[in-house]
Amino acid sequence: MFHLILTACIAGSSEDCAPILLPEAETGTRTECEAQAERIADAWLKDRSGLIGAGTECQPTEELTALPLQQVAPGIHVYLGDPVQMEDSADGKIANLGAVIGEASVAVIDTGVSRAQGQELYAAIRRLTDLPVSHVILTHMHPDHALGTSVFKEAGAEILGHAAMPMALDVRAQSYLDSIARLYSPEEVIGTEITLPDRTVADRDSIDLGGRGLSLQAASTAHTDNDLTAFDEATGTLFAGDLVFRELAPVIDGSLIGWLEWLEVSPKPTPRVIVPGHGAVTDSWAVAIGPQTEFLTALRDATREAIAAGAPMSEAVPQITKSLQDKNDAWNSFSETAARDATAAYKELEWE
Repeated sequence: MFHLILTACIAGSSEDCAPILLPEAETGTRTECEAQAERIADAWLKDRSGLIGAGTECQPTEELTALPLQQVAPGIHVYLGDPVQMEDSADGKIANLGAVIGEASVAVIDTGVSRAQGQELYAAIRRLTDLPVSHVILTHMHPDHALGTSVFKEAGAEILGHAAMPMALDVRAQSYLDSIARLYSPEEVIGTEITLPDRTVADRDSIDLGGRGLSLQAASTAHTDNDLTAFDEATGTLFAGDLVFRELAPVIDGSLIGWLEWLEVSPKPTPRVIVPGHGAVTDSWAVAIGPQTEFLTALRDATREAIAAGAPMSEAVPQITKSLQDKNDAWNSFSETAARDATAAYKELEWE
C-alpha cells in the first residue's frame, strides 16, 4: 500500500515544514498514488491559508514513520506515552493511545497531541492491517489525547466523544493550539487542528467492528466533565482514559468528589486488562486505581482540614501541598500538579 505525503510549510518560512500524510490518496500502487497526488494535496491546502506546499511523495507503508505499538490482548494494540506533563516532554507524546482490530474495521482510542502523532498512529495501524479505521473514541478533551484526530477524520472514521465534549473542547480550542505551538517545534505541530465529535454519548453506546464490539460509557464529572471509557467485550480490556492515572500525578479538571465517587464503584464486568490514560497497563483493578485513590483521598482530607481551620486559599494551597509531600516519590511531575490540584480542590470544597 502507498500513501501520499505532502510537505507543508508555514507561509513565509520555507524552513518550518512538516510531512502531512493524506489518507484519501491511499492506494495499492505508487502509480495510482502519484496520479492523484496534486489534486488531493491542492484540495487539502486550499482551506489552510497559513500553509503552502513544497512537494509530494508517495511512500510505501513500511517507510512511514510509525508509533511503536504493543499488543496487550488479542487484537488490542497500545502506544504507551511518556508519563510526564506536557511541559516536561520534548514532543507532547505523553498519553496512552489504542487500536482495536475487528474483523471488518478498526477503532482508535485517543489520537495524541498533534496531527504528527495522529499520523504516526495511523501508520502503525497500517503496518498491522489494511482494514478501514471506522471509529475514533476520544476519552476526553485534553490536548494530549485529542489533537491528532483530523487524519482519521480524513480517512473516513466517525469521531465519538462524551456529550459534554464538543462544548468543552470548542471553548478551549485556541488555547490548546497556542499551548502546543509554544511548547513544541513547528515540525511537531504543523497541520494540527481541532476536530469535534460527529456523535456523542450521554450515557451508554456501543460500536461493532465485526466480530467484536466496544461498549462506551460516559462518566459524571470526575477528571473532567467529559470522560468516556471504552470496554472491549472480546478480551475484557478497559480503556479508562484519564479516569485512571498511573505514574503521572493525577490532574483535576472536573470534580475531586466526583472522581472519588467514580473510583468507589468497580466496573462491571471486572476488566481483565486496564489501559490507563497514562502509565503502565495492568491486569488488576486494585493495582490500577490504588495509588490514585490514596492520593485523591489525602488531597480531599487535607483540603477539608485547611478550610475548617479558616485558612484562605493563598495559605491553604501551600499547606495542602506540603501535607502531600510523602507521596512525591510515587508520581512524576508531582510538585506542579499537587499545587494545581490543591487549588482546584479548595475551590470545589469551600462550598461544601
